Amino acid sequence: MSVYKAEYIWIDGAEPTAKLRSKTKIVPTGEDAPIWGFDGSSTGQATGHFSDLVLRPVYSCPDPVRGGDHKLVMCDVLMTDMTPHPSNTRAALAEVAKKHAAQEMWFGIEQEYTLFDGVRPLGWPTNGFPAPQFGYYCGVGADEVFGRSIVEEHMDACLRAGLKLSGINAEVMPAQWEFQVGPASPLECADQLWLARWLLYRIAENHGVSATLDPKPVKGDWNGAGAHTNFSTKEMRKSYEPCIKAAEALKEKHQLHIASYGFGIEERLTGKHETCSYKEFKYGVSDRGASVRIPWQVALDKKGYIEDRRPCANIDPYVVCRLITTTVCGA
Repeated sequence: MSVYKAEYIWIDGAEPTAKLRSKTKIVPTGEDAPIWGFDGSSTGQATGHFSDLVLRPVYSCPDPVRGGDHKLVMCDVLMTDMTPHPSNTRAALAEVAKKHAAQEMWFGIEQEYTLFDGVRPLGWPTNGFPAPQFGYYCGVGADEVFGRSIVEEHMDACLRAGLKLSGINAEVMPAQWEFQVGPASPLECADQLWLARWLLYRIAENHGVSATLDPKPVKGDWNGAGAHTNFSTKEMRKSYEPCIKAAEALKEKHQLHIASYGFGIEERLTGKHETCSYKEFKYGVSDRGASVRIPWQVALDKKGYIEDRRPCANIDPYVVCRLITTTVCGA
């Protein structure tokens, strides 16, 4: 009998930041990956005396690591009565996305991350620090860029998987990189970002390197890591005034969003290193020191999208897409 390997991927109950888990099921060729289960007591999602939880496939794509007909299967977590588990943040986004479907929200998330070799960033000297930040952003050369082979391999894997990856670049801190997912609908963007993260960890694993989403991976005068979230409604894509209204709506809900934009946000949003302090909210055209940036071409064209620069690299994209959709579409 012909079979394929389905890699079931889900989000655990780790706190304060959830982690990805995965395991493999052998499925007969021609059949969809079925509902499966796992031991929730080993993932922080159940107790030992009632440990069974359910994995429900919600998104699948080709597995670029194993190749062939093998698949990656993104799942959400259910209780055994088929209701969403308390850690299942996708279910709430699905409701909000359906409620506001007529406004046609699009998201594009810029995922920053840092490659580590053991306890230090990849390529950093064993004693001391590299040269101060300047030449690393979008740099080239072995003295300024570390880990490009991993980054290129990850990009190619995402494309083979059919994910809506729209670009990559080296970031301001050495060993820090970024990839972008989108534009896509709220659920599609969030599902694909989680899968792209899994592929990043899995490919870096082959190189003996780890990738961290820590929002402040190195203390001191170094950039943190964010997940700048670009978004638009169909009205924003037609005219400028809805873009301003969206920024004003986010201002009104600033504290609510800050509380859900990633653990350790106060270490990253200090008002330095291209951030606005988490204690205040401001928006402006071309302003990377603002909470929300309006791109210059949007101000020029009088339509388009805006960028929420507050989310940290370690966000749950289901939560961020839900909050932005609710705040902007409900304004």
